[in-house]
Amino acid sequence: MKTAVVIPARYGSMRFPGKVLAMLRGKPIVQWVWECAMKSKADLVLVATDDDRVYKTVESFGGKAVMTSPNHPSGSDRIMEAVKDIDADIIINVQGDEPSMPPELIDRLIDLMSGADAPDMGTVIVPCKREDVADNPNKPKVVISADGYALYFSRAMIPFLREGGTEMKVYRHWGIYAYQRAALERFVSLPEGNLEKCEKLEQLRALENGMRIKTIETTYDGVDVNTPEDLEEAEKLFAGKGL
Repeated sequence: MKTAVVIPARYGSMRFPGKVLAMLRGKPIVQWVWECAMKSKADLVLVATDDDRVYKTVESFGGKAVMTSPNHPSGSDRIMEAVKDIDADIIINVQGDEPSMPPELIDRLIDLMSGADAPDMGTVIVPCKREDVADNPNKPKVVISADGYALYFSRAMIPFLREGGTEMKVYRHWGIYAYQRAALERFVSLPEGNLEKCEKLEQLRALENGMRIKTIETTYDGVDVNTPEDLEEAEKLFAGKGL
């Protein structure tokens, strides 16, 4: 089975315009993401963008980029356009603002999606402390079934710990997705769901339409750059690692 990693990299961002081109330790963020993905066992890595500045930057460091429409409602729609003429059975969506994405995590998703009982979709969850994410809507939370399938994602704190209730493991969602090609094609053909419109989380479109999302757990806690403050934290993290 052939695997393609696609990195959606829009220039526009409400909180941090042009963040994928922001410099981190001398390289644009999108280059860090591309280099991480290139270390995985994926057959192809490409950047999907709607901006000529991003396209030219990717080409300048030797990456492969494709131009896509600026009007896509979600990253998954952008990815589908990017791979429409590419021979790939498994598509991995790695966000363009994840400069510390470990290649091993991409490989684990590829393995998950290549098995005989492979799910429609795969994604990543990270165990965390309730107090660290409860008041942060930018860190979506997820609850899972006993066999590791996602039951619900929310920007609110789930599961809610009621007074007198029993505490349980809390997970935040790390927004890297793996799709079977047929599942991605179906996903982008579906209208935006009511839950998706409410929470502004596209993965809820899949759950609302009966698609199953298998999760893999990791204790690796990287950094995603959503704000200038996040970029400062990334600088500190990378400097500490000697990168």
